Amino acid sequence: MSRRKRAGLAVVFLWFFIGGIAHFALTATEMRIVPPWVPWPREAVLVSGVFELLGAAGLLWLPTRRVAGWGLFALTLAVTPAHFYMLQRPELFPSVPYWALVARLPLQVALLALIAWCTAPARNAD
Repeated sequence: MSRRKRAGLAVVFLWFFIGGIAHFALTATEMRIVPPWVPWPREAVLVSGVFELLGAAGLLWLPTRRVAGWGLFALTLAVTPAHFYMLQRPELFPSVPYWALVARLPLQVALLALIAWCTAPARNAD
């Protein structure tokens, strides 16, 4: 595995490991960004936190890396409505600058690309 790919994998791991911990350490804060149409926001936050931690752990072992990548990719897509909700209701999140709410969407796309790239099976050019 190339150094660049290893660095990308480290970023994805840290993103989801720290994010997963936040789901448990800051559950009430995480619940605030769950759109109102999602039932059981506390459970949604806790379950997504478990999946973030499982996905991060799965990245560390080569036999599970690809599956973990697919799972984290799907999870990232699944939480995208929360980003749109925050963008639609910025007044509910006064501590977050509006530019940061807007920046989350392209950052989400970049994260998806990074997950796909660094968890893809190795090729000679990597």
